[in-house]
Amino acid sequence: MPTQTVWITGASSGIGEALALEYAKNGARLVLSARRESELERVAGCCRDAGLGADQVLVLPLDVTDWESLPGKVQTVLDTFGAIDLLVNNAGVSQRSLCKDTDMSVYQKLMDVDVMGQIALTKAVLPHMLERGSGHLAVTASVAGKVGAPMRTGYCAAKHAVMGFFDALRAEVEGEGVSVSTITPGFIRTDISRNALAGDGSNYGKLDDDIAGGMDVNECAAVVFKGLQAKKREIPVGKGKEMAALWVKRLSPELLFRLAKA
Repeated sequence: MPTQTVWITGASSGIGEALALEYAKNGARLVLSARRESELERVAGCCRDAGLGADQVLVLPLDVTDWESLPGKVQTVLDTFGAIDLLVNNAGVSQRSLCKDTDMSVYQKLMDVDVMGQIALTKAVLPHMLERGSGHLAVTASVAGKVGAPMRTGYCAAKHAVMGFFDALRAEVEGEGVSVSTITPGFIRTDISRNALAGDGSNYGKLDDDIAGGMDVNECAAVVFKGLQAKKREIPVGKGKEMAALWVKRLSPELLFRLAKA
């Protein structure tokens, strides 16, 4: 395949890190973004070990909630590699708390990081892709963007919003040569629950049993890579009962609502 320039946010761990390694093995130029520069440097080293040259990996720390900085970050990528072929909006944070115990500040942070940050970076990259008449925008949504689950009211709200935004964006730009993919993971073995927000905004710090028994993150990345290469509009990935919930929601919403009760 032609050499791609792939920009991955949330690249310092989890799905983002595994996806970066998958693209590195396939020779893509990589832009790795997250807040933790030291972890990005670690991932960049792994990508170089996988075969990329030093000039094929750009470590670009960013905070997706700092909207004003994003156009400058886009320009840095363009100055370095000349184009952005694929942007994977993968930055995000989850939640583990009942609605009655959740501060409004937690809901605000979930929306700022998981929704508005993804929109802001996408808007900053989109003019470049429209001008070229080609490009690919992707977002890591979730089964929680299709199905409501207890202890995740804010996370589900954010992921439902992300699904809606990118589905609508696809309808606007697909005819202009820009593809849009929504990645819909189920339970993947990452630190997502450990890093989730508790009701007071503190770190939840626990590994969910469902996450512990979920799909291996590298297996997940291989599925996502294949789906992105095929420019699939929606990429479900997982192996547990949560994936069946996607079909139950379509066929019998009432049944799913009963099964999902806490």
